[in-house]
Amino acid sequence: MDLAGVIDHTILLPDCTSEDIEALCDEAHKHKFKAVCIPPYFVREVARKLEDSPVQVATVIGFPMGYSCTPAKVEEVKRAIEEGADEVDVVINVCAVKNANWSYVKNDIDSMTMATHSKGKVIKIILETNLLSEEEINQLCEICNQSGVNFVKTSTGMNGGATVEIVSKLRELLKDGIKIKASGGIRSREQAEALLKVGAARLGTSAGAAIISS
Repeated sequence: MDLAGVIDHTILLPDCTSEDIEALCDEAHKHKFKAVCIPPYFVREVARKLEDSPVQVATVIGFPMGYSCTPAKVEEVKRAIEEGADEVDVVINVCAVKNANWSYVKNDIDSMTMATHSKGKVIKIILETNLLSEEEINQLCEICNQSGVNFVKTSTGMNGGATVEIVSKLRELLKDGIKIKASGGIRSREQAEALLKVGAARLGTSAGAAIISS
């Protein structure tokens, strides 16, 4: 199984440095990972560094809480793409979900999707599944089906991680054209292969080099 080609090699620590980011990019290029996922602060720097590499540049929007107002998140999307991001991983507004404000949630997702797709880029919607009820996950997947997002992502990794059970559930609920990114707590080849087997198409992990070497 080609694990390298589905890994988003990730570092999102609040205290990461340019040296950390450079090492991440070097590993991603060496191992032919699908993408690097880095803080917005480093997008311009990384886009220049990977300009001649097939490795994609991904960043996060509204991370990790997701409760910034929609116009702010849309501006984050636009700025990230202007600076060289190929993909954006955007966090839903869990507060709005918990208050059952579904019109707000739908507008939030629709607005960020339109901003991303208008530039021909890829959007991944982070659900933070460990904080959600089954009913909330069902409703969010229906909104994502309607919005035509590229990926639904299990979690930020800040509130628990991906499981075989949740990836299987998402695969049942989402249209075939919407892919799943499993993220959070993926540390071994066994975990990675199990998640791919039940429907994940992308893996977000900071342990990519160790996983493919095991």
